[in-house]
Amino acid sequence: MLGRAGMLDEAKELIDEMPFKPNATVWGALLGACRIHHESHLAETALKNLVELNPEDSGNYVLLANIYAKSGELEGVANMRKLMKVKGIRKSPGCSWIEVDNTVQVFTVDDTNHPQIKEIYIKLEEMMKKIEHTERYISPISSPHRSQKYHSEKLAFAFGLLSLPSWMPLYVMKNLRVCHDCHSVIKLFSFVTSRELIMRDGFRFYHFKDGVCSFSDYW
Repeated sequence: MLGRAGMLDEAKELIDEMPFKPNATVWGALLGACRIHHESHLAETALKNLVELNPEDSGNYVLLANIYAKSGELEGVANMRKLMKVKGIRKSPGCSWIEVDNTVQVFTVDDTNHPQIKEIYIKLEEMMKKIEHTERYISPISSPHRSQKYHSEKLAFAFGLLSLPSWMPLYVMKNLRVCHDCHSVIKLFSFVTSRELIMRDGFRFYHFKDGVCSFSDYW
């Protein structure tokens, strides 16, 4: 709660005063709050403790790299990449899936294997133009990793919009945490299509309706 409110120093003090040793959930909550509020210094402290508790979790390194990128600290991004390489830690490949006609359709970033991939990309481009016209979408300037334009969850939702009737909510699952840009895009998809969009990523469920996220844009 303190982290969500932006009271990061108070959150750190609370952790320091705990009568027991903080676990990965506690440090992960602080790291997530640092991402929301672009606090890279305290995020480094959270990551150091997370690495001691779970050194093989690539998600923590990637999250800190994203914090550095948002803060314009490109040297920090490079250092995270180097550290992951030295430790032999690889980012888990992201994938998303949606069930249509009792068949699970799986997508990866920049997917080219789906038999309807051309139609899916056309639909996604069409949807991106619609949300840009709302003037509520800000395209990401840069990313510490690969392009965010064709992340797997965007492709899965585009396929759902192509394949399922307009009255039906769309349910998409993803194995990793949804990125900031995809969260914004899916939220606006719900606005321009007047559809309920539900996604479960590696951390929680999100319910998007009329351009509003059930977590009030905190994830």
